[in-house]
Amino acid sequence: MDTIKSLAKFRVPIGNQAIELQEFVYEAGGMPMLRTRIREGSRFTIFDIDPVTAAQWGKALCDWAAAQPRGGSGDGA
Repeated sequence: MDTIKSLAKFRVPIGNQAIELQEFVYEAGGMPMLRTRIREGSRFTIFDIDPVTAAQWGKALCDWAAAQPRGGSGDGA
C-alpha cells in the first residue's frame, strides 16, 4: 500500500484555496515525492514533484517572499 504523510495544510487568504502538502511514497519503491493538493471549491489540482524540483521551487518561493515589502502579508509581520 502506498504511504501518504501530511506535512502542512493552510488556506490562501485571497481566493480561499485549501493547500495540503504530503509526502507520497509508492509501495513499489522509488524516491518519495512531494504531493501538492490544491482545492478550489469542488475542484482539485494534484501533482507530485521530486526532491530536486521541490528544492528549486521552494527556493524560488522564498526568494520572491523575501523581496516583497512587509506589512500587508496577513501573517502579522
